[in-house]
Amino acid sequence: MSDETVPNISTQKSQPSSDPATTRADRTETEVGSVFVSNYPAYSFWSEEDVPQVHRALADHPHPDTKLGLYLHIPFCRKRCKFCYFRVYTDKNSQQIQTYLDALAREVEHYAQQPAVKDRPLHFIYFGGGTPSYISSRHLRALVTRLKDAMPWDHADEIAFECEPGTLTQAKLEAIRAIGVTRLSLGIENLDDEILRHNGRAHVSKEIYQVMPWIHALDFDQINVDLIAGMVGETWPSWRQTVQKTIEFDPDSVTVYQMELPYNTVYSKDLLTGDSERLSLADWKTKRAWHAYAFEQLAAAGYVRSSAYTMKKTPDARFVYRDAVWTGQDLIGTGVASFSHLSGVHYQNAPNWDEYLAAIDRGDLPIHRAFATNREQQLTREVILQLKLGALDLAYFRTKFGVNIVAHFATALSGLRDEGMLQFDADSVTLTDEGLMRVDQLLPDFYQTQYRNARYT
Repeated sequence: MSDETVPNISTQKSQPSSDPATTRADRTETEVGSVFVSNYPAYSFWSEEDVPQVHRALADHPHPDTKLGLYLHIPFCRKRCKFCYFRVYTDKNSQQIQTYLDALAREVEHYAQQPAVKDRPLHFIYFGGGTPSYISSRHLRALVTRLKDAMPWDHADEIAFECEPGTLTQAKLEAIRAIGVTRLSLGIENLDDEILRHNGRAHVSKEIYQVMPWIHALDFDQINVDLIAGMVGETWPSWRQTVQKTIEFDPDSVTVYQMELPYNTVYSKDLLTGDSERLSLADWKTKRAWHAYAFEQLAAAGYVRSSAYTMKKTPDARFVYRDAVWTGQDLIGTGVASFSHLSGVHYQNAPNWDEYLAAIDRGDLPIHRAFATNREQQLTREVILQLKLGALDLAYFRTKFGVNIVAHFATALSGLRDEGMLQFDADSVTLTDEGLMRVDQLLPDFYQTQYRNARYT
């Protein structure tokens, strides 16, 4: 799972964006549909009609003072988790993986020649998935050599890399460290083997215990661990054990997600077709309680809050990729189904293997659909995403957009204050503890009317 921003979801049907307070008040059980918000307007409003806007943006000079990041989608996994909604493949052999990585490198090389990208320094690089650590060290080194020839990243502020414990060896971790990775994110999710098995995870707990000493020995700048509150079969005792063992691993940051079931997951399809026995699904109140418990225990261990999902061990620890995405910086997303944002234009690559490779073979960028945002949409997007930090910097929005957001979003802010979800005055907007635990359910309150109750993807 990609830390906090979730940039490579598939394009299958998903739940309409929630209507504000009424739907929120009624939401108790975990039902099929998306809750996590990663962009605005919803992806369902993107279309082929705006694709020419992407090409115009690429042919133009970038906006001044806007930084550039590179996302690399490595869509391979040992198994598909039953709650996974990313574009991933579990059936590709070494030759097919090489074919894909060659295409990925060619895509980056193509971008490197575009006026909006050429000669711009990379602020961050993110290897996401899927499972980037699934590919061999040989494949990884060869890919990175080509990528760095096209877009050097020796001076990037952050190089982030997602891992699944069972794919790691000491040698592979050394290869990951050697390519310059600064932030290693380990998808632990849970430490109960029965829960891992039931939810379709490829790894087991002994693999986590095996790799953690190797990871610490390599002295990465930051080690992040992902957990999921509310996996099928979770209980209070199993969750307490997972949290306490995670703290013992001593990572630099811990990211906690609340389990949800978008339409295109194995669990969701089984539930909708009636092909599954009744799943043991925690309700939202319980998941919020588990999430809050993890944060409380992490705080007691010396961690401080970084966002609604992440606690970090040192106050000066950063997550460059997340902050860049949430402040509207340029992001080139490469690989099948990946998402990009350039000069106010959002777009997605071809969502399927054959379409993606065919476009690269033609010498084209594999752009599938797009949405050119206006200033109001850009403002709303940054407000809702930065609310996930737990507070809004009003001076930032006045400087960038010339807007007093307390006045601009007075209706939404007042309504959420009345519900006890946040507090605000002329200088600040701050979520309450309750608001922090359900922040994604609050964000549609800020949407323009035409973007509410829409299919998310």
